[in-house]
Amino acid sequence: MPSTLIGPCEFREEIRKSRFITLAAPINSPADAQAFIEQHSDLNATHNCWAWKLGAQYRSTDDGEPGGTAGRPILAAIESQDFDQVVVLVIRWYGGIQLGTGGLARAYGGGANKCLQQADRRALINRVEVIFDCSFSELALVKLRLSELDGRVQEEVFTAVGVDLKVALAPEQIDTFQRQLSDISRGRIVLHRP
Repeated sequence: MPSTLIGPCEFREEIRKSRFITLAAPINSPADAQAFIEQHSDLNATHNCWAWKLGAQYRSTDDGEPGGTAGRPILAAIESQDFDQVVVLVIRWYGGIQLGTGGLARAYGGGANKCLQQADRRALINRVEVIFDCSFSELALVKLRLSELDGRVQEEVFTAVGVDLKVALAPEQIDTFQRQLSDISRGRIVLHRP
């Protein structure tokens, strides 16, 4: 089951006088990934190489290192540990000793691997969206039941008579949630797929 990071993490090492700092963080969009890279890249460093993966989308860059020696090994580290919704940035300060293409790939991929291995992770749950409406008085109890099933409110629109909700929860929890909503509303609330 794919996982993502609970929060940012960091790993530092020195390889043949070159300093490497690996930073990783969870993301929810490509814009999140770019913002993380721009915020944490060190313009005084020799290279700022990175990769991110978000579902079927992914990007990577070697930032001036020989082609395929940095970005792809970082991406491979993300995929080999079954991570998703993650960005990894490896910053290198050149120490004067050439590492060669194999050495670079091992340094970048290895730093990413070590950073992700020590990080706290959480499983990504495949969720399905459903829509329904409830009264204002039912809203607090509906949200409580949703959170107990590890569901998420995607959209909440207040109307004159109540609240229109779009929520996402695991497919195996839908029947349980429907029963709970029926109990709360005396059978009035019915889930629909958007």
